[in-house]
Amino acid sequence: MRVLIGYDEREHKAAAVCLKSLLEVTRGEVHAEFLTLSGLYSRGLLTRPIDQRTAQEYDLVSNAHYSTRFNISRFITPILCQEGFCLFVDCDTIFLRDPREMLREVPSRLPLSVVKHEHEPTRAVKMMEQYQNEYPRKNWSSVMLFNCDHPANRRLSLWDVNHRTRQELHGFYWLHNEEIGSLNPAWNWLVNEQPRPDNLGIAHFTNGGPFNEGWPGAEHDDLWLKHAG
Repeated sequence: MRVLIGYDEREHKAAAVCLKSLLEVTRGEVHAEFLTLSGLYSRGLLTRPIDQRTAQEYDLVSNAHYSTRFNISRFITPILCQEGFCLFVDCDTIFLRDPREMLREVPSRLPLSVVKHEHEPTRAVKMMEQYQNEYPRKNWSSVMLFNCDHPANRRLSLWDVNHRTRQELHGFYWLHNEEIGSLNPAWNWLVNEQPRPDNLGIAHFTNGGPFNEGWPGAEHDDLWLKHAG
């Protein structure tokens, strides 16, 4: 399995601990890498215009602020990976179980599997004073397991990633509803937003955590700090 971690340099600590936790729980070989904006732009894969004149980047295609710097770049995952199963995760996650266990839970015939949250954010502003964007299928895209061999994912092109609106991409516009599989909620637990599931696989600190400057502290911080060492 290949794992791509959405990278925001402002959350370097979070990304480092995410990778560390992945390596700690994985039995056998896994290929993991950070999905950096600088790398994608320098390779010409991302050309999407961003207005950086304000403290928070503004997406000129969607006419909206980015909540993270990998808000859109995550959708390049099946284009980069091309074959096999590839997992994308936000960098503010930690792994508690080997992610390859997901493969036993999802139908191989489907192009994408996610935790289908019914989640409405309780905060207008989250980590690093970032605006909390609201849109259908909120947080579904924070952990995505792509079957890159599936022809349905060929409907998503580089042009789409660079020109489609945020709402279209996060709504998985290129897939029919029946083509989106359901992962167990244990694979994308929204920390301090939902009850902790049994047999937790991935904890997602969606509102921030000890890795953020000035974090006031919250329940379950110890879970992240344990993996931070």
